[in-house]
Amino acid sequence: MSEAGTLGGSCTLIRDLPSGERPRERLAKYGPGVLSASELLAILLRTGSARESALALASRLLARRGGLVELARTPFAALVEERGLGEAKACQLLAALELGRRVAAAAPEERPLITHASDVARLLQPEMAPLEQESLRVVLLDTRCRVISMHEVYRGTVRVTVTRAAELFREAVLRNATSIILVHNHPSGDPAPSVEDMRLTKDLAEAGAALDVELLDHVVIGFGEGRFVSMKERLPSLFKTARQRRRENTSDAETDAEGGREDVAVTLVAAS
Repeated sequence: MSEAGTLGGSCTLIRDLPSGERPRERLAKYGPGVLSASELLAILLRTGSARESALALASRLLARRGGLVELARTPFAALVEERGLGEAKACQLLAALELGRRVAAAAPEERPLITHASDVARLLQPEMAPLEQESLRVVLLDTRCRVISMHEVYRGTVRVTVTRAAELFREAVLRNATSIILVHNHPSGDPAPSVEDMRLTKDLAEAGAALDVELLDHVVIGFGEGRFVSMKERLPSLFKTARQRRRENTSDAETDAEGGREDVAVTLVAAS
């Protein structure tokens, strides 16, 4: 079978891509951690068909099945019905996904550490970027910013979740999470935050403060490697709660008062 793919009526071969863009060469040079889920699947599939490359087939599978997690849940009988897959490739995929599950189960203490929005994007972008509907997920973190769990709380239109703050934080409270990160995708592929995204972030920052669970960030996932937006970096004011603003105002007032006392003291000394 060939690695040909059709895009805009022209035939593309993976071997015709620049070496820096081929999945195998990228893995060998940079390691598997930098590859997207589509690229890793393409390496497992090895070849595509006369209609599409292995990379195109992998991307289509992820999009059709709703991401990597849902692909792993797809039964063998359903996989072999997919165009471009046969029994051999279906077995390869399910075997690799099962190995990943067993590795994760064997080392539960090795939980991901989140130090930047890019860490979150690396964990969830391969699954969420191809989704055709918006998916809102919550990453629960402990005091050391290690992941406790990641779960989906809504799929549809994110603005609907504004009234669902209690549901969103329930798991965080039950699992004693000290902070959370919201993650949702834009099916359009453009990760620029919308007005609804901003309103949701501000409302949930306040709700989290009331529950002593800090909203650390809201990451918006776009389509394409590295396409995401950290709302904490772009719009930090949204994360300031009323309590924090009061504290800052109090601190400013105390500073002004202290400055006033110093001015009086200087005036008295000069007068004497």
